[in-house]
Amino acid sequence: MRYTRVCLHEFGYELPPNRVTSADIESRLAPVYERLRLPPGRLELMTGIRSRRFWDPATRPSRGAALAGGKALAASGVDPGHLGCLIFTSVSRDMMEPATAAFVHRELGLPRRCQLFDLSNACLGFLNGMIMLANMIELGQVEAGLVVAGETAEDLVESTIRHMLTDTSLTRRSIKPLFASLTIGSGAVALVMGSRKLRDTGHYLVAAACRANTDHNDLCQGGQNAEQGTLMSTDSELLLDKGVETAAGCWRDFRQELPWQAGDTDRFFCHQVGRAHARRLFSTLGLDPERNFETLPELGNVGSVSAPVTMALGIEQGALLPGQRAALLGIGSGINSLMMGVQW
Repeated sequence: MRYTRVCLHEFGYELPPNRVTSADIESRLAPVYERLRLPPGRLELMTGIRSRRFWDPATRPSRGAALAGGKALAASGVDPGHLGCLIFTSVSRDMMEPATAAFVHRELGLPRRCQLFDLSNACLGFLNGMIMLANMIELGQVEAGLVVAGETAEDLVESTIRHMLTDTSLTRRSIKPLFASLTIGSGAVALVMGSRKLRDTGHYLVAAACRANTDHNDLCQGGQNAEQGTLMSTDSELLLDKGVETAAGCWRDFRQELPWQAGDTDRFFCHQVGRAHARRLFSTLGLDPERNFETLPELGNVGSVSAPVTMALGIEQGALLPGQRAALLGIGSGINSLMMGVQW
């Protein structure tokens, strides 16, 4: 997929007010750690995650997304009347029906002619949303649009802790698939995109590539249980192997689509899962890990928010400068991989 008309305008993001450390979570799991003789500090040591953010109780995904969306619109200077599409892209949703995008649309006061819908693809939803909107802009169907995501990890983490504390049949082996759920954090991000004809920002989406490997769609699965709440089971080791394998194929496709060499990219902004994941990914793809901008230690895995909020923070902190090239890289359960090239 190549693009010649698509500009990135501005990101907006909202970080939840409550910081919860890995040590805080382990202190609640002390009875489990003692029973199974697990060493304290295991969670941060395995993942590299010191903390994650949580919303105040009863905060809906649409609320965080609307806060981020409002910031992105204000920073962009784009008249909301020019928006032809709103895409909500999180794993988390307000409810089954209507679309969570409908609540964001109402809170932001967007035009009635603005098409809106939810798009979900695990941790890659936001990047898929960017592609969908870019295609519409490239075809001239809309002048501009807004992609938003708002992840709420609180129920998943609470249900996982409760399950680990109450299920005394868990062993050191059977408890492993639950630990990935403790790395999840909350947050919200948004991005305004538009046609060069509307306003040329000098920041361009130039190409994208994606690859699916659904033979391994059983390695990370989650859902709601009437008795236990939201739970997720993840085979972290095999998911790492197959995910990086899928990403390697996607990277080859991306380089055929856009002939950037490994050294041509100034910054990488990735969906971040853990320290070992990032190390394996960059080693396998032959990329310089020093060019990877990270938010993982402080934000954890924020699902669909991870890669775009990392880019937003990188831009804010001067890690990506005008004229430089950036790549957004993602691997999501399914398994899917998606890579995007940006000329900043």
